[in-house]
Amino acid sequence: MIAAVRGILAGKTLDSALVTVGGVTLRIFAPLSVLSRLNDGEEVTLHTWLLVREDALALYGFSSIDDRDLFEQLLAVGGVGPRIGLALLSSMSAQTFREAVLAEDVTRLTVAPGVGRKLASRLVLELRARFEKAGFGGAPVLAGVSPNVRAQVLEALTGLGYSATDAAAAVRTLPEDASGNIEDLILQALRSLARD
Repeated sequence: MIAAVRGILAGKTLDSALVTVGGVTLRIFAPLSVLSRLNDGEEVTLHTWLLVREDALALYGFSSIDDRDLFEQLLAVGGVGPRIGLALLSSMSAQTFREAVLAEDVTRLTVAPGVGRKLASRLVLELRARFEKAGFGGAPVLAGVSPNVRAQVLEALTGLGYSATDAAAAVRTLPEDASGNIEDLILQALRSLARD
């Protein structure tokens, strides 16, 4: 898989960026929020996801790993393809999307083109529990720590026998500037659980 692309922006279309990397220009589909920040001739870095089909290869680019991970989660929902995924990420930030899903705000999700009430309800149904399990239910995202690391800490704590509620509470107690490897973060969370 192509995890990221860094090169010079050769141009833009309505739905993609043309990035020149080592003499080859790649067409990378991206949300409008990403495209609006890119300027011709500047060096750009996009975190990418490669879609492989029988009849085509398509590369999708995002400004952060978090956005790329959310795009992958969206594609796992029945009825959501790359076009809808990009429309959702063009209409709102990843944080706003998660907040809408956690609040079961179907109306807010329907602002994206191609997303009706039925699909918005399916997004809430399929993603809400996953976001809660990953610790997004109102917890601040740790600076410098990816959501995947938060999910790993949560999974480690539940694997040790703690309830999902207690584990999520422990992850929320980690300081916003938490740093270090996953083992250090797990130990900090365990200390919090031992104090309770």
